[in-house]
Amino acid sequence: MRATFIPLLSLIAEYVEGRIVYRSVPQKPHSKMQSFLDRTLYNIAHPLGFEVWVEPRIQTHSARPHYRIPDVCVTLGEPPEDIFTTPPFLCIEILSPDDSAVELRGKIEEYLSFGVTHVWIADPVSLRGEIHTQDGIQRVEDGLFRAGAIEVDLRLTERP
Repeated sequence: MRATFIPLLSLIAEYVEGRIVYRSVPQKPHSKMQSFLDRTLYNIAHPLGFEVWVEPRIQTHSARPHYRIPDVCVTLGEPPEDIFTTPPFLCIEILSPDDSAVELRGKIEEYLSFGVTHVWIADPVSLRGEIHTQDGIQRVEDGLFRAGAIEVDLRLTERP
């Protein structure tokens, strides 16, 4: 019997209603943006009482098995549990070439239904994106993302 090789990178996934949803494997622009957001948000949000998390596991529905992993998220204070069960203040998804628009829209809707106040979708190449809230969608053309008192200018990151 021959062993099957499964690259570890192919195992990056979320769990949604009994099915495994594979996440795209990030490339350099995604990684640089994730690092920039982690550092920048910590410097801006931490003094305001927020905590910044990179790829935490979030259970977005208590009655159904829904687990999502945002690229970066911000919580008010530190959640008491290892797997977050309360909505973060902000979830950020950084676009990768392999991302599916349908999966991304589903994830945004799930975050907002769960009670996440702000969802940012950031393109690490164009430095544009969207801010999603219960009130609607705001397109970001100038690289300036906002969530309440938190403001991040993606134009300050190094270009990949």
